[in-house]
Amino acid sequence: MSVYTSIEEALSGIQDGATIMVGGFGLVGIPEKLILGLRDLGVKDLTIISNNCGVDDWGLGVLLHNKQIKKMISSYVGENKEFERQFLSGELEVELVPQGTLAERIRAGGAGIPAFYTPAGVGTPLAEGREVRVFNGKEYLLETALTADFALVKAQKGDTMGNLIYNKTARNFNPMMAAAGKITIAEVEELVEPGELDPDHIHTPSVYVQRIIQCTNYEKRIERRTVRA
Repeated sequence: MSVYTSIEEALSGIQDGATIMVGGFGLVGIPEKLILGLRDLGVKDLTIISNNCGVDDWGLGVLLHNKQIKKMISSYVGENKEFERQFLSGELEVELVPQGTLAERIRAGGAGIPAFYTPAGVGTPLAEGREVRVFNGKEYLLETALTADFALVKAQKGDTMGNLIYNKTARNFNPMMAAAGKITIAEVEELVEPGELDPDHIHTPSVYVQRIIQCTNYEKRIERRTVRA
């Protein structure tokens, strides 16, 4: 495990055509500094596995705007007009996955489970041409696990060994992606020495993390602001 002070160095080795998991839920808990680093790195033809693709001017939306993403594997894409434009024009390949199935495919990848059966998607276009089996009188669709060359995650706290603690909603996809990436790069708001984190509060143990970097000045934007009239 290595501690980095440069985003560029933390992202070293990521090349054109890489498959990258990006944590977060909407705009919550996204590794926003690492995403901006990917933008600056200029790598392209990326396959991105993430819950969604940010908004037009933030999160993964900045990579989309730069035409750096070739394929998206995600479950929700409703907040990004550029995503819609690129998909409808054939510029972007999209694999839509039910949200629970996406989470389980990533978890399975991290656990070394190659595939599993789920009732989600049975009888829908998602199941066309794919294996369906019957267990106890009910149909289940075969889903394969997901892994990635790199996983970019965001934690509230981490230590220099790579143990991570996430804040609330950030736990939705970050922990499972940390386990499913061949190289996991974590950005944290607070970096402490080993022993300073309560072991009972650690969500991702250091064995899953290869690189860590402390970042500051987070914007933490709101995906869709809703207020009373």
